[in-house]
Amino acid sequence: MPELSIDGQPFRFAQGTTVAAALMSSSDRCSRTSVSGQRRAPLCGMGICQECRVSIDGLRRLACQTICRDGMRVETQP
Repeated sequence: MPELSIDGQPFRFAQGTTVAAALMSSSDRCSRTSVSGQRRAPLCGMGICQECRVSIDGLRRLACQTICRDGMRVETQP
């Protein structure tokens, strides 16, 4: 089974899984922290809400619009 890292923690996923789905299956389940300090998670699943913003291999991306691939490095936004 392929594997990526979420904030340095290994995570195995099935082919075709979005990064948002992987985040929701991980222990933290959150993608970022709002300016008011609240933890946020993927919401709409189609890129409209922008709540799933993460860094993927050093580039800012929407987790719900990105398919997981082996070796990917995902960092949630502090």
